[in-house]
This record gives sequence, C-alpha cells and structure tokens, in this order.
Amino acid sequence: MSAPRVKLDIDATREKLAALGLAHAVEALDGLLTEAVRAEMPAHVFLERLLEAERSGREERRIRTMLKTSKIPTGQTLENFDFAFQPAIERSRIETLATGAWIRSGEVVLMQGPPGVGKSHLLVALGVRAIQLGFSVQYFRFDELLTALKADAHLRPERLKKRKYMSSSLLLVDEMGYDPMIREEASLFFRLVSYRYGRGAMIITTNKSIRDWTELLAGDEVLATAILDRLLHRAHVLNIKGRSYRLRDLEEALKA
Repeated sequence: MSAPRVKLDIDATREKLAALGLAHAVEALDGLLTEAVRAEMPAHVFLERLLEAERSGREERRIRTMLKTSKIPTGQTLENFDFAFQPAIERSRIETLATGAWIRSGEVVLMQGPPGVGKSHLLVALGVRAIQLGFSVQYFRFDELLTALKADAHLRPERLKKRKYMSSSLLLVDEMGYDPMIREEASLFFRLVSYRYGRGAMIITTNKSIRDWTELLAGDEVLATAILDRLLHRAHVLNIKGRSYRLRDLEEALKA
C-alpha cells in the first residue's frame, strides 16, 4: 500500500512569502505547485522555478519603471527597426552598440542625417536596450534639454550634478540642430558636455553635419571646437543617409 498523499496547506507559505516581499513568488505559487505535483518535480527544481518567477517579475517591474521615469518614447525597439530599408546603417555596428560596453566607458554616439532616416528610432531603441542592461537612462528632446539647463543655471555644482541629465549613465539628446543657440544656451550646453565627458555616455541625434556646428553654437568657433573636442573623443559617429521612413509610409498609404 502506498503512503497517503500529504495534503498541502499553502496559506502559511503564501503569507511568509508575502511577508518577505516576494509578491511575484506569491502570484506564481499555486500554478507552480500544481505543475510540481503533476510532473513529480524535485524540490530543488520547484524552488528554482519559484525563485526565477520572483526574479523575472522584479526585472520586468524595474524595466517598466525605468522606461517611465526615463521619459523615453514608447514603441521603438531594435527588433522593429527596418534595417533592410536603410542599407546605410550597418546592422553589425548597431548590434555592437547594443551590448552597452561603450556606456560603461562614458562614450558618445553621434547620429547625423536628414529628417526621417531613423535616427530617433535608433536613439530610443538603444536607450531601451540600455535600460534592459541595467543602466540609468534619461531622454530629452534638445529644446527640452535647453529649457532644463536654463532653469538650473543658478544651481551650485553639488546640486547640479544630481540632475538626471548630469547623473544618468546614458543621456539621450534627440533632434538637435533645428534652431541655432544663443550664447547663453551654447555656454550651458558646453557645461553639460564638459561635466559628462568621461563620466556619462550620450547619444545625440542631429540634422547638422559637424562642419555646421559653429553656426549652431551661436557662431562661436572657440566654443564649438571645445564642445566637439569632448564629444568626438572616442565617439561613434553614424552618418545616416537614405530615404525617409515617414515619406515611405506616406507613399504606401497613398497607394492603398
């Protein structure tokens, strides 16, 4: 005669898990127990599955929270980027950037090209991947960044360095170059670049080529040289040329 099956009362276990703050394990407990009994799962395998449910749940929550606080636009990832449409972009180079090694070294990615060629999509996609890798990320359109810099212009250095555009591991600066800066704005941007140089990584998208940056930076050649000297040191420069994704979508819509 086989030994009687022990009746499991998991309420106490559930309460202990909840008391330890293991909310995802609590949620997964019933289903995993049912599977464990049906499959005669060894105890250590059950425990591993329960711990993995907690770990993966916490990681998903961390990513959701970071995506929200980083202000990154939603929906643009490396997986849904159409590399076939834009042969000017080397997929292998983007995949190398997606490893995040350059972020640890505080380097810069500068994406240049006309509107619509995928610069912002890649900036956002690499930002999302950085969050998945565990880096802190903050997104700004360039006009929003200038507004923040001017609002904080009076702050002492010890307070200024706590601002997210200074302290994040990766700063995303999108759509730079549509309007030239005045001298005050160019000086504040120089302060940002100087502080982050060697301390924090950046991705900048711009419709201006490097030779046009003096005009962009209030016509100050000395200041432009100082900024570019810091940005381009150990930088990854992507010159993106090709058709506009938005115009392609418009053409397809008109055909339909």
